This record gives sequence, structure tokens and C-alpha cells, in this order.
Amino acid sequence: MQPLGAQRKDGRKPDEIRPVAIRRGFTEFAPGSVLIELGKTRVLCTAMVTDGVPPFLLGTGQGWLTAEYSMLPSATPGPRKMRDGRSAKPDGRSVEIQRLVGRALRTIVDLKAMPDRTVWIDCDVLQADGGTRVAAITGSYVALYDAMLDLDHQRSLRRWPIQTQVAAISVGLVGGAPVVDLAYAEDSAAEVDMNVVMTGAGEFVEVQGTAEKKPFARPQFDAMLDLARKGIDRLFEAQASALGLAR
Repeated sequence: MQPLGAQRKDGRKPDEIRPVAIRRGFTEFAPGSVLIELGKTRVLCTAMVTDGVPPFLLGTGQGWLTAEYSMLPSATPGPRKMRDGRSAKPDGRSVEIQRLVGRALRTIVDLKAMPDRTVWIDCDVLQADGGTRVAAITGSYVALYDAMLDLDHQRSLRRWPIQTQVAAISVGLVGGAPVVDLAYAEDSAAEVDMNVVMTGAGEFVEVQGTAEKKPFARPQFDAMLDLARKGIDRLFEAQASALGLAR
């Protein structure tokens, strides 16, 4: 087993996340627009607001939030990836991730504070080196915050809708040892791959964990959750710093 203080192939310690950068206002026309960089992974997250809600919410006086996710053809090395939507069959991975992003953000938003409006979160992966879904969730929170600021400036909110932060990180077992924030080389070789989504209140939104080779034990699970909490705290700090908020 890898000792706790051992470094990984990229020089990080087991409990160290990759360098994170969050740039607001990356594009001009969306009220919320963020480029998040997590190591070599880069995701553009935008938030836009439209009038109206899905049919199942008509007459309820509340709003809605939904997300879409796609990976650009040049986001990964090797042959060109077909652009999402060009095939008759939906990309199952993209559908899964966009549902995850939407669920994660809805847990921290008071939808009744923005009646009869829908927030559209778009996550486009410009470059992928592992952790695209967790980067999408983390960056989308900041884009959502800016979109809500825009609605607030228009006096279109009943009250401030964002109740707490939300962010996500990957953890896993690599070489028998728990590590946080897996780059692609580690992710592809991991015995266990897990994604953890948490709120600023310390509550879990989602835990997606899979044993790729053999089952893992409860102590290993607990060790990965501890690493996830530490890594997500670092992401919360990055979000707050980008928004100019105290943490």
C-alpha cells in the first residue's frame, strides 16, 4: 500500500487536489459564465435564465433548474470524438452527467424564490484529464450565483435563492491507497473510482462509488470520504475567492 506521505506520478500527495482556477465572466452574453480549470481539465459553465417552467410545474409558482453537458470533439487525445447530438442514440454518459449536475444544484436552490423561470446550466468540456463531472458541478455553482445576482439586480427574485455552496471531487483507490482528485491516468488504473458531491453545510448530495477490480472495505470507504471532504473544502474556498465572499 502506498504510504500516506508518498507522492503520486504528478508529484501530489494523496490528499492534495490539482491546482484549481475559477474565472468568472469568461463569455460576454450569459449572465453567469465561468471557466473552471482543475489541473489540465477545463470546463466552460454558463447559466442563463428563460421565462416559463416545464409542464409539471405550471401553476405551482416555483421555478426550475436543469443542466446540459457535452464534451467537445477535441477535448480528449486520439481520434476526434463525435459531437453530442449528431448520433441518433443519445450519449449515455453525457445524459448521466447532466442529470447529476442538475440534481446537485437543485439541492441548494430555493426554487420558489424564482417563480416561473428556468435556469439553464450548460457545461462544455474544452479539455478532459479526469474529473470533468466534478469540475462541472463546482464551476456551475459560481455561474449560477452570477445568474442569480443578475436576477436580483432586475428585482426578479422573491428572496435570495441560493442556500449554501455545492461542490464535488473524485476520490479512489490507486495502488491500494486512497487518493483525492484523480487525473485520467490514475482514474483509468484505479481499483475504486468514486465521485462525491457535498454542500457547504457538510451534507452529502451524492456518492457514486464503483469497485473496478475487487470490493472495498468500510475503512477504505471512510478514508476516501475523509479525503473527499478535505478536497471539497478546498474547492469551497476557491468558489468563495472567485466570488469575493468570506468563507
